[in-house]
Amino acid sequence: MRARTRLGVLLALLVALLTSGTVPASPTPMAPRARTTVLDGVRLQWAKARLDRGDPHLRRALAALRVRADDWLDQGPWTVVDKPRPAPGGDVHDYLSQAPYWWPTRPPTAENPWGCPYEQRDGERNPEVDTGTDRQDVEKVFDSVYDLSLAWYYTGERRYAQKAGQVLRTWFLDPATRMNPNLDHAQFIPCRYDGRAIGIIDFSQSFTAVLDALALLDTGAPGWTGTDRAGMKKWNTDFLGWLRNSDFGRQEAAATNNHGTFYDMQLAALALATGDRALARRTVLEAGRRRVVPQIEADGSQPQELARTRSWHYSTFALVAHTRLAAIGRHVGVDLWAYRGPDGQSLFAAVRYLLPAATGAADWPHPELGFLRYAATDVVHAAADAGDRRARRAVPSLQAPPGGDLWALRPAAEQLDAITG
Repeated sequence: MRARTRLGVLLALLVALLTSGTVPASPTPMAPRARTTVLDGVRLQWAKARLDRGDPHLRRALAALRVRADDWLDQGPWTVVDKPRPAPGGDVHDYLSQAPYWWPTRPPTAENPWGCPYEQRDGERNPEVDTGTDRQDVEKVFDSVYDLSLAWYYTGERRYAQKAGQVLRTWFLDPATRMNPNLDHAQFIPCRYDGRAIGIIDFSQSFTAVLDALALLDTGAPGWTGTDRAGMKKWNTDFLGWLRNSDFGRQEAAATNNHGTFYDMQLAALALATGDRALARRTVLEAGRRRVVPQIEADGSQPQELARTRSWHYSTFALVAHTRLAAIGRHVGVDLWAYRGPDGQSLFAAVRYLLPAATGAADWPHPELGFLRYAATDVVHAAADAGDRRARRAVPSLQAPPGGDLWALRPAAEQLDAITG
């Protein structure tokens, strides 16, 4: 983060702390700073300090976070080895997900367990996607580890850290249950494609949250050992190597839509988490030219996303990748928010394009099968924190997502609405 930007954030947090009326005579020691990749560890420190001093706004947010974390305590752990059929290569440790709109044409048999050949039924979701592969389980891994690690960081309660550690060890580390560090069989189509490059987005959507969860646990979580830390670093290093060197990884890196942006976000985060700051910095530096300019118009519209039947969802979804990539940039001295393309393209413009609909001031004027206003809440928060005045004015009019607005406790954009397919 630039020195001026970091100073501004610290001053804003200090003002909020001093004006909250909860500063004690004897300051409470600050929690250790987490060396996060997307989240700002300093902001998390200040948020915890304000919580410890009784800040009512943050206490409400923490109550909502605890509801989510408590719900995970009796679930999982999950593993790639318990799917009913292995990936096409035959290794149950390989991650497997399936293209959602392709269906079998024959009943499964011992000789033809998938019921091949498959045919496409556009818009009709095959339930095998949710029951016969690892897709839903990996999403539970990502979400649970993030919620549980944040809950431990802010409350200090051992049960949250211990559950997060169990989930991580089962999915990534234990030899009997671990996932191989590749996505060779993501978004496969039985009897047609053993895997596809676009399946990388199964991980790039949310895996960066796991990297931040690891950083939180590394600040001293009970039960999280040096062996665990080393094992996760090794897994992440191997996965980063696969992303950079595999054919699928190279294809996804070349994508000119949101897939390419999510790929860059994941690549930069993994590079930073595993110690390759130069790669992380280079990836963010090139994102203006390679991602902002081709995807965002001068007026802030995103033509590739507006052409879809879920144009609101995908416009906010793409900005999750852009704004999280900008957050990674702060850690390596790159201000992606300040980037302006040759025709004025910018992340600020893209967020401003959403503001009328995000605040309820106007209808969204493009195709959208299921408009959810709160889908834009996090990306507007991100622009406001980055200094955009229009976004700051919009914040009080934003719609909180189900379960409450957790931005104050985890200030990095998430995909707040979910669609299938």
